[in-house]
Amino acid sequence: MHPIGRARVWLTAAATVATLIVAPGLTATAAGAGSPGPDARRLAPPYLNIHQCVYYSASATNHFTTYTPSRDGRFLAGTNASATPDRAPRCGAGDGNYTLVPLLSAARPLDVRTGRYLNVHQCTYFSPSAVNYFSTVVPSGDGRFLAGTNIATTPDAGARCGAGDGNYRLVPAMTGIRTLDLTTGRYVNLHQCVYFSTPNTDHFSTVIGPGGGPYTAGTNVSATADTAPTCGIGSGPAGYVPVPILSGVSALSLA
Repeated sequence: MHPIGRARVWLTAAATVATLIVAPGLTATAAGAGSPGPDARRLAPPYLNIHQCVYYSASATNHFTTYTPSRDGRFLAGTNASATPDRAPRCGAGDGNYTLVPLLSAARPLDVRTGRYLNVHQCTYFSPSAVNYFSTVVPSGDGRFLAGTNIATTPDAGARCGAGDGNYRLVPAMTGIRTLDLTTGRYVNLHQCVYFSTPNTDHFSTVIGPGGGPYTAGTNVSATADTAPTCGIGSGPAGYVPVPILSGVSALSLA
């Protein structure tokens, strides 16, 4: 765990860089019982529909993103496995203070028949004026905040992100990629970890926790369905700490 002062300096310094990161792909767990294999995947629901729901509080000047429903049910996201592709996100209305931002929300259908690897790209953006982080895994609905999550025959070598919109800029140190081998298990377990800074009134979300460390997230492919998210410990009370009721996991069956 980083000391509080160092954590804030590191985060702020990282936010000033607007170039893309090239991060190594991380492999999934080894194949075992329950691995669907190529034939089983052809018979499975062919689409992983990743739903990205971005919420905003004007009073807090704070965005945050959900990809799975929060554990308290206030902030929904419709990520699913289905026989049909989803073209629009299914999100909640928020809780009154935080409301949905349709322009930044989106859905991306990924056809599991087109490749062996799920390449999860997490792109984190930061506004120095608002002291606000938020993440994308698929491109925002208005195209300003990109993220290259895909299914392919080969692992991706680095995250593909946009530069932001001028106010919000890419944070390379909080951006990265995790490559998951879809043949090694029955379930894609998408872990969503939400962290919060009380001094900055700022949430941010991770699904892979680039580089590990205090903001990790346990997204994986496994023979079993995960029922609770695996998250990092954050950076201390004056930094960013986990928010269990806003975190969650969706287990998407490949068979």
